[in-house]
Amino acid sequence: MSMNDMGCRLTLAIVCCILLSSLGTAAATGKTGRITVYWGQTSSEGSLRKACESKLYSTVILSFLTNFGRGKYKLDLAGHPWKDVGHDVKYCQSKKILVLLAIGGGIGKYSLASKADAKDVANHLWDNYLGGKSHSRPFGDAVLDGIDFDIELGSKAYYDDLARDLKAYSNRKGEKKVLITAAPQCPFPDKRLGEALRTGLFDRVHVQFYNNPVCSYRAGNVAAFKAAWEDWTKGLPKSSVCLGLPAEREASNKGSGYVDPDTLVSKVLPIVHRSKNYGGIVLWSRYFDMKSGYSRHVKSAV
Repeated sequence: MSMNDMGCRLTLAIVCCILLSSLGTAAATGKTGRITVYWGQTSSEGSLRKACESKLYSTVILSFLTNFGRGKYKLDLAGHPWKDVGHDVKYCQSKKILVLLAIGGGIGKYSLASKADAKDVANHLWDNYLGGKSHSRPFGDAVLDGIDFDIELGSKAYYDDLARDLKAYSNRKGEKKVLITAAPQCPFPDKRLGEALRTGLFDRVHVQFYNNPVCSYRAGNVAAFKAAWEDWTKGLPKSSVCLGLPAEREASNKGSGYVDPDTLVSKVLPIVHRSKNYGGIVLWSRYFDMKSGYSRHVKSAV
């Protein structure tokens, strides 16, 4: 073997080692770089376009469709002009940022009275926000990427049917896939969404690890947090599970579940990164993130 051949083989071996090392590091850390944020609950948060121009988020969730069921619907985006939102949705999507619509929330009037009612809600969402056709589409011809179930009030009934009905649209030839996500509370299983999540149809689950002291991360409660996280990741192996957090202490009830950026990076992320189906973090909300700069502090570690 010539010296040139030996040199080439040595160089190739070094390159392979470097590549394998980098792959191993990525697998070990579990980083995704993905941050999801809720937007649409105050005029002080700036436009949807500004949120996407920040390059901080991989997904933005418009919040909320506060009323639905029994033929009654209400979209509340805190006064943001719907036409402008429609234009901004297209801009965000052009930058490979997903835009979803959250249904429910902590304030509103919503429930599903029957399987037929669930079907009606699915049709409404499809026709007005997804790939359907309607003269009353709030965002014009902008087509959202999916629906986020943030069910914090009322009965648990028929949300599994709503999930099935929405997912059925993805099976239509030539139609854009409908992403379905959920934002359950951290006690497992969620009392309102547990049955729906068991369908296995949810692409991502944005677990709210705040306003729930029993499973939120805090000093003296680390074991309970870890147990709850494992319940979610192991209980929903087919879904990507995301860590939901307040972006500022004021964003939750008396600071419940708030984790400062340094603690998140040094203590919390090393725990959640171990899970194969870890999917990133979810922040409430864009307004509080603007105030605190939370996502800027943690993005490289997420």
